[in-house]
Amino acid sequence: MTIHVPKQHPINLRAARKTDLRSQFGALVYRIRNGKTQVLLITSRKTKRWIIPKGWPMSGYTAPQAAAQEAWEEAGVRGKVHDFPLGFYSYTKEIETRGGLMPMPVLVTVYPVKARKCVADFPEAGQRRQKWMSPKKAASLVREKHLAKMLRDFDARILR
Repeated sequence: MTIHVPKQHPINLRAARKTDLRSQFGALVYRIRNGKTQVLLITSRKTKRWIIPKGWPMSGYTAPQAAAQEAWEEAGVRGKVHDFPLGFYSYTKEIETRGGLMPMPVLVTVYPVKARKCVADFPEAGQRRQKWMSPKKAASLVREKHLAKMLRDFDARILR
C-alpha cells in the first residue's frame, strides 16, 4: 500500500486575540545509542520543568521546519525532521494581559527529529538544561499526560 502525502506549504500567520487557542510545534528529539532509543528533554526557561523543544509558528516555515528550528534554538540539535507528526498534546500557558494573568490554551503538534549533530553553542545555551534519557524516564518527568504517553510509546524503529 502506498500513502500519498500532499506537500505541506509554508505557514501564513494572521492576527488572533491573546487568549484564543494557539498552536505550537514541538520536536521529539531522539537518537539511537547502543541499540536503544534515547530522547532529549530540556528545561523551560522560567519554571525549569522538563519539556521538549517547542515554539510558535514561524512565517515562511512548514510545521516540521518550525519544530526543527526549535530543536536548534532551544537544544542545539540539528537533524532530520520527519513530516508526519507523532501526535498532539495540550497545555495552558499563563500570559500577562492588561487585566492580569490569563490562561491561554495551547495545542502542540509534535514532530520526531533524529539528532545528527548536537553543539554546546546555540541561541538559548545557558538558559536551559538538557538531558538524554530513555523514553520511559522522559515520560516520568514531563507534566503533560498526553506528552508522557507519546514519549512512553515512542519507538524510533518505526521511523526508518
